[in-house]
Amino acid sequence: MTQRATTGLLLGPLGFGAMSLSSAYGPISEDETQPLLAAVLDAGITHLDTANLYGNGASERAIGRFLRGRDRESVTIASKVGITAGDGFGTRGIRGDRAYIHEQIDLTLSRLGTDYVDLYYQHRIDPDIPIEETVGALAELVEAGKIRAIGLSEATADELRRASAVHPIAAVQSEWSIVSRDIETYVVPAAVELGITVVPYSPLSRALLTDEFDREAASADLRSSFPRFFPENLDANLALASEVTAIARAHGVSTQEVAIAWLFAKGRDAGAAVSVIPGTRSIRHLHSNVRALALDLSFTDVAALDTIASRVQGPRSARASWVSGGREGLI
Repeated sequence: MTQRATTGLLLGPLGFGAMSLSSAYGPISEDETQPLLAAVLDAGITHLDTANLYGNGASERAIGRFLRGRDRESVTIASKVGITAGDGFGTRGIRGDRAYIHEQIDLTLSRLGTDYVDLYYQHRIDPDIPIEETVGALAELVEAGKIRAIGLSEATADELRRASAVHPIAAVQSEWSIVSRDIETYVVPAAVELGITVVPYSPLSRALLTDEFDREAASADLRSSFPRFFPENLDANLALASEVTAIARAHGVSTQEVAIAWLFAKGRDAGAAVSVIPGTRSIRHLHSNVRALALDLSFTDVAALDTIASRVQGPRSARASWVSGGREGLI
């Protein structure tokens, strides 16, 4: 079930979103991160997705500690560059210039304790730098052997085509879930056209599409900055999530299994190579995510789930210009 991009990069259908190894959802210790990563590999997941931004390098450092003494070739490490931390969410910036990209890859490699990254994304598209210039800088890192493949996160279809004219793009990472479907209009068809793997992040909508959503925790962590979790929107969105849970109960599975299996179904329908990257801090939830690989939703199930996104309250991002759908006039 491994998906191969035109660049030759291999990504399994299910990866691991390693933002969960940082403080984005509250404190986490090394005693928690290391057994979790071991469980990820034991479950057969080899695609680890991180970024320099996550915990200001904490996620990369955790993966680096885990890799010590292990076969580097046994894992596919994806990291990202381009979002500057600022003073926290809401004050962040975007940089896609050559100097910043070349500076940050060396810091990432140091934290990871490796001499190359398998897949390196521009984390957001810099509005002040032509995408051709950004991809050109990333192509220099390929030539130098520091990265093996280039990815773009939240790129529009037009940006994917322009970028691909400079250098092959292996993956496009965008938010895609039962409640966030704007990329289906332009981005997914462009990815299919160009042979680019689609990597859906937040496939569980930041735990909204799970059996154990914690309202109190969501109000205290990064989710409090996302409109769908604002008090005036949350109850309506939780009601929509209960529709997913009802289908899960009918199958005797978890809500998250249905949410991930829906993405596999939509990828097949679109003819897209898909590698879904849910994040978790729970080994039990990790195993639930893996079980989604064996869940085959019916046409009726998928059709029912397809009605949900149009009823969601609040956009998926507080900054529409930072995501592809915002720049494409879809959100």
